[in-house]
Amino acid sequence: MGSDRPAITLIIGCTGCGKGAVGRALAERIGAEIISMDSMKIYRMMDIGTAKPSPAARRAVPHHLVDILDPWDDYSVAEFVTDADRAIAEIASRGKPVLCVGGTALYVKALSEGLFEGPSANPEIRQRLSDEAEAVGNQVLHDRLKGIDPEAADRIHVNDLRRIVRALEVFEITGQPITSLQTQWDQQRTIYDCTFIGLTRDKDEQSRRINARVHKMMDLGLLDEVRNLLELDQPLSATARKAVGYAELIEYFEEKVSLEQAVEKIKINSRQLAKGQRTWFKRNRDVRWFELDDASTVEKVVDTIFRAQGMPWSN
Repeated sequence: MGSDRPAITLIIGCTGCGKGAVGRALAERIGAEIISMDSMKIYRMMDIGTAKPSPAARRAVPHHLVDILDPWDDYSVAEFVTDADRAIAEIASRGKPVLCVGGTALYVKALSEGLFEGPSANPEIRQRLSDEAEAVGNQVLHDRLKGIDPEAADRIHVNDLRRIVRALEVFEITGQPITSLQTQWDQQRTIYDCTFIGLTRDKDEQSRRINARVHKMMDLGLLDEVRNLLELDQPLSATARKAVGYAELIEYFEEKVSLEQAVEKIKINSRQLAKGQRTWFKRNRDVRWFELDDASTVEKVVDTIFRAQGMPWSN
């Protein structure tokens, strides 16, 4: 701490862990406003499946980057960073603390570490590489990438042609591996003084919560919510269509699976999402983790966080 950079507190954790409730209670406690770091809460008309805060909760605590787009609109990570930067500046200008709450890992990383965009796309190089992949197969390009940037090749699956082509394109344009450029960029992002609060639960308990959450969403009318989205005049964006809880029920309406199978797939995909989030967030050594369990009330958790040493509001 002690930095002249604007201070923000990021509350992170896997889906269904309770970060929304904890974030709202902490915001009320310290007089903060919340910026959502959730790639699906940005969409209007997608309320139940995204566990969006209720109108009453949003009246009690101002929320930013919630309900800002229609479900047919596209939205990039770069646009999120621009909107979040603007919201942070507005909140700070009012003298309010900033709480950023959510589980979209790319949003968390981009806001705290920066967004690596690399050089502008070169359509000729990109087309040539794509044509080559079509002619000889992805594996040839992936092997080439492994020769110039083994770390990127380890991260990028052989079937992910878009990212393989982008990594090779960046190397052709700059003469440097994309991993090297990303590392240089990561060292440059110092816009905010970030405090990370991580919320975690026992894995078995987390799985039980996710299963119960899915049933609750169905009881609240998630099926009708998805039906209404499909009846809109415009098709859903690719991002909205792939959202967990929506993609599976869309398959049901397309008669690809039964309703029972769709609900089971929501549970499975939610657990897989939580596992990926847990793995991603655990890499961040700056996170202070707080364990939650069924015996923990929101008030008790918030009290523990509030009293923890080194928090921005305790300075």
